[in-house]
Amino acid sequence: MSRYLEMVDSPVHVKKLTMEQMGQLALEIRQEMITVLAKNGGHLGPNLGVVELSLALHYVFSTPKDKFVWDVSHQAYVHKLLTGRRNRFDTIRTTGGLSGFALRAESEHDAYGAAHAGTALSAALGICAGRDRRGTDENVVAIFGDAALTNGISFEALNNISQTTKRFIGILNDNEWSIAKNVGAISSYLNKLITHPSYNKLARDFERFLRRLPKGDVALKLAHKAEEGFKGALAEVGLQQNTTATDGRGGYGSSLIFEEMGLRYLGPIDGHDLPLLIQTLEFAKTCDHPIVIHVLTKKGKGYEAAQMNPEKFHGLGPYDVTTGATPPVKAGTPPNWQDVFGHAMVKLCQKDNTLVGITAAMPSGTSLKILEKAMPDRYYDVGIAEEHAVLFACGLATMGYHPVCAIYSTFLQRAYDIIVHDAALQDLPILFCMDRAGLSAQDGPTHHGLFDISYLRHVPNCILMAPKDEDEFVDMMFTATHERHPTFIRYPRGPAEGVPIKEQPRLLEVGKSEVIQSFSNNGGRKVALFPLGNMMSLGRQAAHQLIAEGYDVAVVNPRFIKPIDAGTTEFFARAAEVLVTLEDHAVQGGYGSAVLEVLNEKRVFTPVIQIGWPDQFIEHASSVEDLRQKYGLTLELTLARIRAELAPAKPVQQRAKLSIA
Repeated sequence: MSRYLEMVDSPVHVKKLTMEQMGQLALEIRQEMITVLAKNGGHLGPNLGVVELSLALHYVFSTPKDKFVWDVSHQAYVHKLLTGRRNRFDTIRTTGGLSGFALRAESEHDAYGAAHAGTALSAALGICAGRDRRGTDENVVAIFGDAALTNGISFEALNNISQTTKRFIGILNDNEWSIAKNVGAISSYLNKLITHPSYNKLARDFERFLRRLPKGDVALKLAHKAEEGFKGALAEVGLQQNTTATDGRGGYGSSLIFEEMGLRYLGPIDGHDLPLLIQTLEFAKTCDHPIVIHVLTKKGKGYEAAQMNPEKFHGLGPYDVTTGATPPVKAGTPPNWQDVFGHAMVKLCQKDNTLVGITAAMPSGTSLKILEKAMPDRYYDVGIAEEHAVLFACGLATMGYHPVCAIYSTFLQRAYDIIVHDAALQDLPILFCMDRAGLSAQDGPTHHGLFDISYLRHVPNCILMAPKDEDEFVDMMFTATHERHPTFIRYPRGPAEGVPIKEQPRLLEVGKSEVIQSFSNNGGRKVALFPLGNMMSLGRQAAHQLIAEGYDVAVVNPRFIKPIDAGTTEFFARAAEVLVTLEDHAVQGGYGSAVLEVLNEKRVFTPVIQIGWPDQFIEHASSVEDLRQKYGLTLELTLARIRAELAPAKPVQQRAKLSIA
C-alpha cells in the first residue's frame, strides 16, 4: 500500500520527508510505475533508473522557480508523480491524458519540453543566460544521459557553457544505454571514467563542504565510501593516460573532456544512494562555476524483468507485471513494416555487395538488428547522431557503396541540411528508409512523421515513394538499389497489410503510378481517388461505398510523390468531377499540394479534396484511430466531403439590374 506516495502532491512535500521515508517512497514510486505502465506501456526502464535522482533533485531544489531540463525527457515520469500529476498518472500516453514527455503546457514544473536527444545542455544554457541577464537567482539543472554525448549538439553546448555563465549544473545520468547498448568512443571513455583507480580520492572542495556538515554525517559518508569502494565514492577525476611529450619526457596527460571544456567534474557517484546524491547536489548549489556531476544509475532498477532486458523495457506496450512478458502476437497478424524492411535488407545485401545498413541507435526500432545478426559486417550503428549517419553514408556512397539509412521520419529532420547539401547536391546513391512516417500515436507530436513529404519533395535529385503494402515496399527497396540518386521510402509504424511478398522483387518504373481501378462509365458522377501509401485501405473502402451509391470511381496508387506521375494525374483529373488525395501527412506541402501544382501547371480546374492532417501539431493519443476520428481521416468524413462537393448546386438568386440614369 502506498503510504507516502499518496501524501506527495507537490515537491514541497518531498522536502519534509526523512531519508528513511524517502527510501520507502522510492519503493512505492517504482511499484506505481510498474503497475500503471503494465496497462498501456511506456518508458519503464529509464524511469526506474532515476527514482532516487528525481527525489534528490526535488529535495534540494525548488521547482518551478528552479528549472529542470530533461534530455529527451522520456525519463520524467517520476518528476510528474512528484509535481501534482499523480492522480492522472494512469492516463499517461493515452487520449486526453498526460504526455509521455516533459510538456510546458502540462505543468509549470516542466521548464522545457523535449523528446529528441541532445537538446538539454543547449536549452539549459539558454535559460542560464536569460537568468543572468535578468539578474535572478534560480538554479538550472540539465539532466542528460550518456547517450546524449553521442549527439553533436551536446558538444556544441559544452563548448559554450564556461564562456556563457558561471552557474550551470549538469547531471550526467550514465546507465550505459540509450535505447540499445551505447556504442562508440564516448561510451568507452565513460567506462574508463567509471573504472579508473584514481576515483577513490575525494575532491578537495567537496571534502571541505562535507566537513562543514555534522560529524555524524561525515562519518556516515566515509563509512559508505569504504564499504562501496570506488562506485560509491565522489571524486574530482583527471583521467590520466600514458603519453610521450614532444620533448621526449614520459608522463601523464589529462583527457577529461569536461575539465578541458572549463567545467568542474565530480564523480562518478552511486545514483541510487539518496544521502550521497542530496549532499552532492547541495554542494553543486554552492558552486560559482559550471559543474557536471557524473551519476551511475541502473536502467530498470527494482524490476528484474526490466534489468534483464533493458532494451525491451526502454519503451514498450502492455506487459504482465509478474513475468514481464508482453502479449503474444495474434495468429494471422501481418508483420510490422519495420520487420519487412529488416528481412528485405538481408536478402538484398546477400545479392548486392555494395549495400550496407546504417542506424542511429535504433537497431530494434528499425529492425536493422536483423541485418546485424545475419551479416554484422554490413551493419553500422552510429549512436544518436542522425547528422553523422547521413554524412557517413555520403562518404560511403563516394566509394562505390550504396548505403541504406534506416531513420525515423521525425529524426531525419535533424539531418536536413546534410540531405540537401551533401546527399542531394552531390546526387549520391543513398536509400533512406523512413520508418514511423505518419503517426506514432502514444508518443505524440515529437514523434509523428507528418512533415517528410514537405521537407523533401522540393529538393532536386530526390526520389520519394510510399508503398501501399509490404510487397510493394520490397519492390521499392529493390528499385532504389538500382538508382543513382538519393531515394526515400516512407512507411508507417505497426502491422503491414498482410499481402504476401513474392520471392523475387521487381523493378518499378520511376515516376509511374499504378491504376488500381479505372472509370467504368456507368453513368454515375465521376470521382478519382488517389490514396497514398497506407491510405490505400481507406481509399478502397471509400470507392466501394461510392460505387454502391451509384458513383463512377477510379482508384490510383500514386507510388511516387517525386517524380510525380503528371500524365496519369492530369488524365484522371480531366475525366473526373472531383479528385481526392488521401495522405498520412500534413496537408500543407504534402502529396495533395503536389497534385494541385501539377493541375495548375496543366490548367486543369477540377476540384481537389485533400484528406490529411491539419496545419497544427497533433497531440498524443491511445491509438491512431482516435486521432483519425478526431481530425477527419475516416471513411465517414471522407465520404461526407465528397458528397458535399458533388451535391446539386443551389440556385443562384438573380441580382436586380441596376438602371443607369
